[in-house]
Amino acid sequence: MNRMENFGLTQACDKAHDLHILTPDLYDRWHASLDRRQQNWLNAQNFEAKPGTAICLPGYDGHIDWAFGIVDAPFIWDGAKLSSALPKAVWELQVYESCVEHDQLDQLVLGWGLASYRFDRYRDKAKTPLNQLICPQTISFSRLNGLLTGTYLCRDLINLPSNHLSPAELEKAARQLAKTHQATFTSHEGDQLAEAFPAIHNVGRAAETGPRLIDLRWGNSGPKITLIGKGITFDTGGLDLKPSKAMEIMKKDMGGAAIVLGLAAALMTHGTNIQLRVLIAAAENAVSERAMRPLDIIDTRAGIKVEVGNTDAEGRLVLADAIHYAVKDEPDFMIDFATLTGAARVALGTELPALFANDQDTANSLIAASKRSADPLWQLPLFDDYDRHLDAGYAALSSTGLSGYGGAITAALFLRRFAGRARNWAHIDVMAWNLASRPGRPKGGEAMALRATFNYINTLVAEG
Repeated sequence: MNRMENFGLTQACDKAHDLHILTPDLYDRWHASLDRRQQNWLNAQNFEAKPGTAICLPGYDGHIDWAFGIVDAPFIWDGAKLSSALPKAVWELQVYESCVEHDQLDQLVLGWGLASYRFDRYRDKAKTPLNQLICPQTISFSRLNGLLTGTYLCRDLINLPSNHLSPAELEKAARQLAKTHQATFTSHEGDQLAEAFPAIHNVGRAAETGPRLIDLRWGNSGPKITLIGKGITFDTGGLDLKPSKAMEIMKKDMGGAAIVLGLAAALMTHGTNIQLRVLIAAAENAVSERAMRPLDIIDTRAGIKVEVGNTDAEGRLVLADAIHYAVKDEPDFMIDFATLTGAARVALGTELPALFANDQDTANSLIAASKRSADPLWQLPLFDDYDRHLDAGYAALSSTGLSGYGGAITAALFLRRFAGRARNWAHIDVMAWNLASRPGRPKGGEAMALRATFNYINTLVAEG
């Protein structure tokens, strides 16, 4: 089985069934073009032409002859619904009256591939066969392969239990990705980490497996793009211990790291002309006699002393070191992803990541890319007046500030202290987890904002 078949996609097959697709507004005309037997069959099924629905039409021998499906914008999720609605077979798309444009067809096929994802490595039973769709020759194969490869990698990493994904194992996954694409790879840990990245060290020093800063580089031309990910492989909350229910899915607290690794995989597989750098601050926020304490004052790589307001606000501490390290490289665009605050989830819910950006043109372009990709983002402000809340306590900077409100904003402002005001920097506060399954979006780890950022970066490259 080749890689694309793992995505529910395949090459030409002489045993394929035709899958005719059309938009709802064309259904009546299409229905009228069918013979009476086919019309009677559809009428008997009480078929309604709703987006994402599909139905098979039998031949004279009772076997499936062909099928058709109804699609509409956003086409990506109707593609996912079709994959789930049709019986297991090999299907070949036939577009009725050219009602689906080229980029819409790309999205439809991508949705089919996303719906084919399974996380079943711990199940004993045999794998369920996937519905297979023949890839149309007109679509961008490298883009499709990149996005699916990256999304699957991201989902797999987040779904792994923490006893199988320590900081060391997260490093191993990043190292393997670097090897696959002939990228350079460096990892800082131990005494070297404690000296050069003291905030990362302080967060992860209580865990059995030590923290580390992972650094991957790829590409020699094009704009300099730096991706930074929060890689907390499990978050107990530290000494400010989380309640058990809140701790239950904290294996996903490395979701930012998983997204940047998935995004890197997508960009490298696609062959995007960039100078790519990936930085991951990997640690476990554990409880032991070595754990950092509330109101500890710790060093950062930037030389700024930080008072720890709450040990459960550890993500911004590890990102501070990674962001400051990235700035020295003077990237053209720098973005970090992090499962950073519950406040972002309170404001926007679990399905809509919060975007912060230094540059409004960058924010506008990312939002536009998110709409094109059906990968939503919502901008929240870097509200300068709240910056004063961080200037409190007994150190130069408080990690949480005095106010209990606007937590997503104050966390982003904290990160901006290390990114700088003028730099082209964005921060995405993301859930990285689907609480329930929908077509193409299974329960569990999710690569939120990956497609949007992939789209933005490739547009940036195309525009020069």
